[in-house]
Amino acid sequence: MTIHIGAQPGEIAETVLLPGDPLRAKWAAETFLDDAKCVNQVRGMLGFTGFWRGNPVTIQGSGMGMPSLSIYVNELIKDYDAKTLIRIGSAGGMSPKVKLRDVVIAMTASTLSTPSLGMFKEINFAPCADYGLLEAAVAAARGRGIDAHVGGIYSSDVFYDERPDLSEQMTRHGILA
Repeated sequence: MTIHIGAQPGEIAETVLLPGDPLRAKWAAETFLDDAKCVNQVRGMLGFTGFWRGNPVTIQGSGMGMPSLSIYVNELIKDYDAKTLIRIGSAGGMSPKVKLRDVVIAMTASTLSTPSLGMFKEINFAPCADYGLLEAAVAAARGRGIDAHVGGIYSSDVFYDERPDLSEQMTRHGILA
């Protein structure tokens, strides 16, 4: 058990899906997992562990924004030995190619925030997806007839756009959502 996750040892799977909304975590667990069990309710941030096609999977709400997500990701990795963490959920399309309800699979994540300064100091670390996982996600989408968009996304701690010039630059440089 940690400060933000009330699961007992062994109740968190190595594969964790991370929607921001705790009610989306509940919906996803009830919709996609067999034998889903609620393993976290701390601060109303619901987490469930069950099985998808016989494989253990945890779906843990992560809140809004990178600071909240960072708390859950750190505790999942350090205290529960989670190995594969995948952010799922909604995003606002930035590219005119991305329509409502389209699937975007992120290769890279750009940000104005500075979460990597604590670790990398003067380096602007550019995180990108694990290629094997990215390739598998694209193959799974195509195998289901889903024409997913694959490319960069932009993440911000500011929800309401106060920099239309930045949005224009991101779009011009191919950011999808």
